[in-house]
Amino acid sequence: MNISIGNDHAGTEYKFAIISYLESKGYTVTNHGTDSNSSVDYADFVHPVAEDVEKNKSNFGILICGSANGVAMTANKHQKIRAGLCWNKEITVLTRQHNNANILCIPARFTAIIQAVDMVDVFLNTAFEGGRHQNRIDKIPLSC
Repeated sequence: MNISIGNDHAGTEYKFAIISYLESKGYTVTNHGTDSNSSVDYADFVHPVAEDVEKNKSNFGILICGSANGVAMTANKHQKIRAGLCWNKEITVLTRQHNNANILCIPARFTAIIQAVDMVDVFLNTAFEGGRHQNRIDKIPLSC
């Protein structure tokens, strides 16, 4: 399975921990994030992750910034993206089961690294329930 990951300066340490975890489990990871703690614009790192998921270059994406609001808002501008902002495992389960999220957004300033790694594990191992939830998801994209 291929995973694309992106982050701004607030998520660098988290990203490295998540990449280490993913690679130890045999995942292939594409790093689109900054490797520095110097201030950057999160959107520059979000679009490549969203494009990888949209074009099926990656099965899922992971985005990390301070609050995760900016990365989620940016990713969700892409038509085929359902980016879920998650701050614990329970929300992560629901964003996969009910929303079929394909990008996990993690708020580094509001979670611990171990929580973030646990959320990644839950995200990648939780199936979409379909059924009534599919009807709702079908209504998300706007017609152009």
